[in-house]
This record gives sequence, C-alpha cells and structure tokens, in this order.
Amino acid sequence: MSEPRLGLRENLPQFALLVGLNAFVGAMVGLERTVLPLLGEQEFGLASKTAITSFIVSFGVTKAVLNLVAARVADRIGRKPVLVAGWLLGLPVPFLIIHAPAWWWIDAANVLLGANQALAWSMTVVMKIDLVGPRRRGLALGLNEFAGYAAVGMMSWVTGFIASQLGLRPYPFYLGIGIAVVGLVVSIVFVRETRGHVAAETAAMPDARSADVPTLGRIFYVTTIANVSLFAACQAGLVNNLNDGMSWGLFPLFFAAHGLAIARIGVVKATYPLVWGMLQVATGPLSDRVGRRGLIAWGMIVQALGIWITVLVPDFEAWLVGAVLQGAGTAMVYPTLLAAIADHAPPTWRASSLGVYRFWRDLGYAVGALLSGVIADLVSIEAAIHTIAALTFVSGLVVVSTMQPARPAPIGPVTRVLEGEHHAR
Repeated sequence: MSEPRLGLRENLPQFALLVGLNAFVGAMVGLERTVLPLLGEQEFGLASKTAITSFIVSFGVTKAVLNLVAARVADRIGRKPVLVAGWLLGLPVPFLIIHAPAWWWIDAANVLLGANQALAWSMTVVMKIDLVGPRRRGLALGLNEFAGYAAVGMMSWVTGFIASQLGLRPYPFYLGIGIAVVGLVVSIVFVRETRGHVAAETAAMPDARSADVPTLGRIFYVTTIANVSLFAACQAGLVNNLNDGMSWGLFPLFFAAHGLAIARIGVVKATYPLVWGMLQVATGPLSDRVGRRGLIAWGMIVQALGIWITVLVPDFEAWLVGAVLQGAGTAMVYPTLLAAIADHAPPTWRASSLGVYRFWRDLGYAVGALLSGVIADLVSIEAAIHTIAALTFVSGLVVVSTMQPARPAPIGPVTRVLEGEHHAR
C-alpha cells in the first residue's frame, strides 16, 4: 500500500464521499428545523416556550459533551469507528419522534440526535482536514459545511411542505429513516480511515513530532483561555450557535403568531441554512486568502443585523431578508472559526482542540434555547430575540479586539507557540 499523500486532488474521491456523507448528517437536523417547535405547541399543547425549546437544550448539551469525547477518542482509536457509532446512535431518532406519546420522548430523541451530530459531523470535519493538509483547510471546511447546511435548509423546506399537506407527524420524519440507513451503510462500506494522513503530516513537522501530546485538560485550558485567538474563536462559536438555538426554537413560533402558514414558515426557515450552506464554498477559501479575523467579526455583526430586521419588521419579505443576512453572516463565521482553530493546533492533537472548540460552540445551542425561552416566558418573544441579537453584535466586537491574525499550524515548540499568545494578552 502506498504512503498517504496530503492534498485535495490526491484524495479527491474520498474527500467527495465525505462531502456527500455530511449532507446526510445535516439532513438529520433539517428534519426538525421547521416542524418540531410547532409540534410542541400544536400537538402536545405546550404553552411554555422554555418547555418547547427543551429539545434543543438536550440536543446542544449532548452534542457539546460528545464533541469533546469524540475528538479525543478519534485521536486514539481512529476516525472511522467514531463515525460509524454516530450513525448507529442516529437510527432510532425518527422512530422516537414518530411514535412519541409525550414530549420527553422528543427530548430523548434529541439526546440521540446530538450524539449523532457530535460523532458523525465531527468526524467528517476532522477527516477532511486530515486529507487536505494545512494549505487548503478553509476550502475543505467550506465544502464540508456547505454540504451539511445546504442539506439542513433543503430538509427544512421539504418537511415544512410535507407538514402543510399531510400534518406535522408522522410523514415528515419518514425521510429520516432512509437518511440514517444510507449514512450508516456508506460509513461502514466506503469510508476509509485517515490517521495515516495525520502521520504523514506529522512526519513533515519535526517540532510536532518531538512534542508530547498534552492531556485533555491541558488542551481544554489552552483552547479555551490560554491562547487569545482560540479564546476569541470559542466565544464567537458559542454565541453563533446561541443565536441559532434561538432561531431554531422561537422563530417558527414567532412567525406562526403573526399568522404565517406552515409552508411559508418552512420557506423562511430553509432560507437561512441554505444561504449559510451555499456561501461557505466561497467564504472558506476566502479565509485562506484574506485571513480569519475580519470574516469572523463582520460575520457576527451581519448575523445580528439579520436578527434585528426579523424582529423589527413583521413582514414575510423582511423575514426573508433577515434570513439571508443571518445565513450570510453565519457563512462568514462557521468554516472560518474551524480553520482558525486548526491554524493554531498541531496535527498530533488537532482533533482534540477542535473538539474543545466544538464543545463550546455547540453548548451555545443549549444556552441560546434556554436563555431565549426563559426571556420569552418572562417578558416576550420579541425581547428574547432582541437580547440574542445584542449578544451576537457584542461577540463580533470581542473578536475584533482580541483575535490575533491567523497563521499556519505552529512551527516552533508547541507549548512556546501557544502560550506566547497568552502572555501577549
């Protein structure tokens, strides 16, 4: 067997397979984006917005914790076993939602969906980074996130249309059964392990070869607060998904309260992730050329403007504009943050550092859903949306003031490079 070679062209068939597979991962989330909040209100009779958004809390906490575990396990036993485990955990999700007699079944289904997303999506990200090497990370991550979130958007529209014709359950969720089966079969039969590519990259970096792999606690500390750029990325990731958690849980209820039909709610809900997904093909490689900080900071500000337009102008066309802006801003941020993390972590523990970032980022789902649900119950949905928009705007200012210009993966002793930025703070 020949030695693994790094590069997109050298690994194009496997890379393309992983892009397609991540579309199936994203489609699993898209099943819920339009329908599930309406299901809680209309079929289960939940009046509390906090209760309705509980499924996002269970999803976000599970995904956040398992992101951390998945990355560490992947560094030790390989990427493919973790990917397969993710699809096995995703299989029961549509069945639980279809047959749920009580809302806690929906919460339980989203624990499994969070596990599916943590394991399967994490591995498609890490494996693409492994394959392409350090020079094409932005492009690789842009394509990965394009596939995943374009599928989220398409499935949001499809399920909204099906629900408008046939009801909120069970028909929209039948699609999930086929998606999970195909994802599992492709992962088992066609996906190849990529740890050999990590070894090839490490062999070309003498400093990385000689460095000890830190403990997970040390990696968590460095990624979270010790490195100023990684700190900026982690807080931006958390706030980005905080506003997404609010959008997922409250926007369908907000639109329905203004009399918007389910099919049109599906259109608005699909627009945001579709724009987000498609533009990442451009924003990922753009970050390789112009740097990470500007795209991240402006992306957070554009998201905030989109959210404010949505709540301030209660009109279908304005909601579409707000969704486009929120999607464009997220496209500027999402692959760029992943690439920024990869810039500063050596290949021997890059997956673990990405796992720490994804822990904080996806914890934002739970924080956003819980915070916005509580504010909506105590004050109003509009007050909750305004609060989340303001937090998003402030996060962009934090990136401007703290993130250092990104550079390729460290080329000096790992500890000195990473902690040097900490002391620069």
